[in-house]
Amino acid sequence: MKRFLIIRFSSMGDIVLCSPVVRCLIKAYPDSEIHFLTKPGFASIVKANPHIHKVWEWDVNYKNALSELAKLKFDSVVDLHHNLRSLRVKLALKRPSSAFKKLNIEKYLKVRFKIDSLPKKHIVERYLDTLKKLNVFDDKLGLDFFIPSGEEIAISTLPAAFQNGYVVLVAGALKATKQLPEAKLIELCAKLKQPIIVLGGKAEEELGKNISSNFENRVLNYCGKLSLSGSASLIRQANCVITHDTGLMHIAAAFKKPIISIWGNTIPDFGMYPYFPQNDVFEYRSEVKGLSCRPCSKIGYSSCPKGHFKCMMNQDLEEIKRAVDSVCKP
Repeated sequence: MKRFLIIRFSSMGDIVLCSPVVRCLIKAYPDSEIHFLTKPGFASIVKANPHIHKVWEWDVNYKNALSELAKLKFDSVVDLHHNLRSLRVKLALKRPSSAFKKLNIEKYLKVRFKIDSLPKKHIVERYLDTLKKLNVFDDKLGLDFFIPSGEEIAISTLPAAFQNGYVVLVAGALKATKQLPEAKLIELCAKLKQPIIVLGGKAEEELGKNISSNFENRVLNYCGKLSLSGSASLIRQANCVITHDTGLMHIAAAFKKPIISIWGNTIPDFGMYPYFPQNDVFEYRSEVKGLSCRPCSKIGYSSCPKGHFKCMMNQDLEEIKRAVDSVCKP
């Protein structure tokens, strides 16, 4: 029996994007043990994965974890984070390893000088390249996300108008420059005629409340009210998902949901767009092209550095509406 350790400390979206690595590794080595090392705040994302033998958490007691991990004598360490922290793990374990190649230089050139040297390759494919020397290859089945037993939300518990189908709107994003402003989100909801469920975390609680208050019973606000599994359950049962560049976008891709993604200061060319390797799911990307300032960051800012925020203020909401209507009739 072989043992493998996968390292990815954060964040939600990145860890969901690691799921094909886990699946393809267990397909190549069906009798192996796969261990996963991540931060405590993200452990729940992988604990429900049936292919993972044990999830290890990197916290203030990480030295104890390293001591226990060293005893397992892993056949290979798969480093999908590739930073100083993961280097510390590899040095402590002293086992064969492979590391994900980041594109920090290429992204810097694109952001700072608009020089495009980015590979035309999704990050999942680059994650899987890390396993080539183990003879592990992409099975082209896309992403996985597992909802623990008992954490599904029954569609029968929703208001009657939502039981025949609804659109999920993922309201928030990690950074403000990756997110439509509140007024634009309300304007978009006004254009749509379908029932809408607004999802987000505690940070979007007030935003979700403000959006839903404009539409009586047609828009339900679940921001800050659900666990990640609960939000995933509503996404799994949705007709389609409107989302910014977020972790919930990748969960929607794992469930093969039609996705309308909205891009602000970041760009799909960074390689983290919805992953549908067989191109068998509807996807529409809304972005304002031709802006000399875009992308302004590989992550985002709390406000537009230029002050005009054209990458979101100039979004074509009518096109977004048409994309939604094409897969979810009003």
